[in-house]
Amino acid sequence: MSLDLWFAFLVACGAISVSPGAGAVASMTSGLRNGMPRGLVTAIGQQFGLTLQIVVVGIGVGAAIAASPLAFELVRWGGVVYLAWLGIRQWRAGARLEGLADSRAMAQSGGAMVLRGFLVNASNPKATVFMLAVLPQFIDPSMALAPQYLVLAATMIGVDIVVMAGYTGLAAQLARFWREPRHLAMANRVLGLLFVAAAVLLAVYRPGG
Repeated sequence: MSLDLWFAFLVACGAISVSPGAGAVASMTSGLRNGMPRGLVTAIGQQFGLTLQIVVVGIGVGAAIAASPLAFELVRWGGVVYLAWLGIRQWRAGARLEGLADSRAMAQSGGAMVLRGFLVNASNPKATVFMLAVLPQFIDPSMALAPQYLVLAATMIGVDIVVMAGYTGLAAQLARFWREPRHLAMANRVLGLLFVAAAVLLAVYRPGG
């Protein structure tokens, strides 16, 4: 892969990761609830989900999912339900202190945080379709495919973990200003609405739309 092509992909990855979405909301929620750096565990889980998406596209399963209305709808609605559930749960947290880093009794386990991050990315077929449209543009079919996919995967994951760390850290810093119950309730409701908004966007999404 040429340096120019790799740099173009790096810029594309930055734009994709920075754009608000379910991953960003999950990272901010984790930052509020667990603080920094523990909140990064959710971002690590997201990278496992991202890796699965890349593997699915790389071995051609992504094309099969995109081409099969039933498979796509099953995965899509699974993602919609999961994101909506996260949103309702966050909204119902209200003014409870589970959103703050000093609420140790209600802190999530590391495994639960990794799983949550993984499911947010893995249950999004929109990401699969998007990668099907983007990744092939940076692949030279005349060269070995595996090394190229490894470079692209490492680049995408590296960029995403940095961006998600930024979202996590930002939320953790803002948590210091949300000690009052009414401020915390507002934060939980905003994050809950963002999760539900991500679910709605996924629900109305259509390939090629």
